[in-house]
Amino acid sequence: MVTRRRLLGTGLAAAGVGLTGASFTPLLAVDPAKASPAKAGPSTAATPELFTRPMPLMPVLRPTFRTSTADHYDVTMRAVRKEVLPGIQTDLLTYNGHFPGATIKARTGRPVIVRQRNELDVATSVHLHGASVTQANDGDPMDTLAPGGERVYTYPNKQPHASLWYHDHAHHKESENVYRGLHGSYLLTDAIEDKLPLPKGEYDVVVAIRDAHFDAAGQLVYTMDDQQRSTLLVNGVPYPYFQVAARKYRLRFANMSNQRFIGLRLADGGEMIQIGSDGGLLPRPHTTDSFILSPGERADVVVDFSRYAVGHKVVLENTIIFAGNAEQVGQVMRFDVVRTADDPSSVPAVLRSLPALPAATNERSITLQMEEGVAHPKGFMDGKMYDPARVDANIRFGASEIWTVTNTNARVPHNFHMHLVQFRVLERGGKPPAPGETGLKDTVIVAAGETVKLQATFDSYRGSYVYHCHMLDHSAMGMMATMRIS
Repeated sequence: MVTRRRLLGTGLAAAGVGLTGASFTPLLAVDPAKASPAKAGPSTAATPELFTRPMPLMPVLRPTFRTSTADHYDVTMRAVRKEVLPGIQTDLLTYNGHFPGATIKARTGRPVIVRQRNELDVATSVHLHGASVTQANDGDPMDTLAPGGERVYTYPNKQPHASLWYHDHAHHKESENVYRGLHGSYLLTDAIEDKLPLPKGEYDVVVAIRDAHFDAAGQLVYTMDDQQRSTLLVNGVPYPYFQVAARKYRLRFANMSNQRFIGLRLADGGEMIQIGSDGGLLPRPHTTDSFILSPGERADVVVDFSRYAVGHKVVLENTIIFAGNAEQVGQVMRFDVVRTADDPSSVPAVLRSLPALPAATNERSITLQMEEGVAHPKGFMDGKMYDPARVDANIRFGASEIWTVTNTNARVPHNFHMHLVQFRVLERGGKPPAPGETGLKDTVIVAAGETVKLQATFDSYRGSYVYHCHMLDHSAMGMMATMRIS
């Protein structure tokens, strides 16, 4: 298995094998049969029993009202107590009392307008991750909503289909607010996606994964850069089972953890077909037995359960062990095949066409770094901590730029997220992107010592937007900067 020490020591080098399209090396393999039993310390809740509770299907938020031009929603951020660990009520921060937040379903060309009310005792800022929106509606880290206040966010949905998500972004509090529950999914669709014979309806399922650290009373423990977040939750439940029919499913995986990288594979090594990433469908499907998601990344995957007999059960494993033992975090959930079903769906050989990249008008280099080996590390973008009064990159409206992003840390992995734009990965370590990174992206892994080259076109909105490491503990430490498009 990969321990955190070994993983950081290799700078996710072994994980990079998965990113280039090869299968995981033995370094990343987890053998649950050899895992040591979990131990509960004096300040840690007992490990939840595996696969005893069903995976909830995330509720779909219904509009408060619709007009001829837009869908209108009302959302209230409030503190609630809900059962996360069996038999224990845990204090959470939520959107409308849901953990995670309910899914918003939207359509390209039809705006969504959300009135957010903050009934919490902390300031918040709602960011629709991966969306192209005006500066006023982006959820800037400093553009916060005070306790007791409300504001309206308008999402024009002019971009193509994508599996987006929304979360808190109030600077210095984003890490804790998201950790305590302020996150949910936003699925944008369009005619391109509609016409494909992919699994739909009840066979198109959000699978939101994150980790947590519970104390002996079953309450969430938050500490910056905590390495004891060793309970995995799927749609808000630890280690659930999901009853499926013997047919194809579209599984929309999202890593909503603060800083945990997750390597996903079926325990029997069965194939999965990746059809999408952060910014929607890939140009062509990619068959694999495993894939990695860093915090904030998404992957749409089709799994055909018809290869299993009714009664068969297969575990979804996590192959990257940052914290906790293999039994606790080496397994994520279990699929239980319980019935047969008709299956008219299929995965076409071509999913979408992406336009050719325009000629680049500018190039720039970005470095990510955080202090290593200190008790309270600081994070840096190009050697500087985030300062909201400073503009770090001036970009001409309409420009198409190549950014070369380098992680200068020797041991610590990062990832990189840009607001406003979806980008294309050009190179990873000087090599072409892996099949799973050939589509539109808004978040990309940058392992220790690694360089990733990407291209983004800034032709949608003018204004100031941030870019940062999406390991939210790192951005809260200062690994964030501002770009101004004008």
